[in-house]
Amino acid sequence: MKIDPQTALERCDTLMLDMDGTILDLAFDSYIWKDLVPRRYAAANGISFERARELLFEKYAAVQGDLEWYCLDHWNERLGIDVVKIHHDVTHRIGYLPGALDFLRTIHARDMRVLLVTNSHPDTLDLKDAVTGLADYFDGLHSSHTFGHPKESRDFWEALQDEVSFDPATTLFVDDSQPVLRSAADYGIEMLVTVTRPDTTEPARRGLEFRGVETVRDMLGTQPLR
Repeated sequence: MKIDPQTALERCDTLMLDMDGTILDLAFDSYIWKDLVPRRYAAANGISFERARELLFEKYAAVQGDLEWYCLDHWNERLGIDVVKIHHDVTHRIGYLPGALDFLRTIHARDMRVLLVTNSHPDTLDLKDAVTGLADYFDGLHSSHTFGHPKESRDFWEALQDEVSFDPATTLFVDDSQPVLRSAADYGIEMLVTVTRPDTTEPARRGLEFRGVETVRDMLGTQPLR
């Protein structure tokens, strides 16, 4: 259902929000995986940065959409470098997307259940919460690693349903990933919104199949912030 995002927010009983690219700036993750990890991998293996990127992007593509793609333990073992430490080395780059913190503060004061639903590895989730304090604005934090299935899989939504019991007809789910939103739609979630500018270092995405907002703040329209 291509419902107006503001209308969807007014109608929903449960609001599910993705983390990276929806609440937090995906620029951090882009820098980690496209720049810093290749540099560390190149240094560890005595190859050029360009060659390291080529090899790593092939490895990324092989598991993209699988739980392994989001698993730091997988990449630590597969690449032979400390990916967790790399994340900790640049925590100053972690931050909210424009307007996202104001949005969370406003929604937190409303009578609705707000859940964080992420593919992020629990170690990354804990790190980002420690830096941003985002957990204060949610009624629950749910990582796909807890359920053993990524959000791209129907098994994830069935496991989440067993865990938190939500009505797909009155649930609004916001994410920047089109495959994840398709999976949610296939499960039966009717109100779906995508963030069109998940990475502030990149232009807004165009031609997406779901109704979009550049930032979650846009779903509040002209309503005053709290």
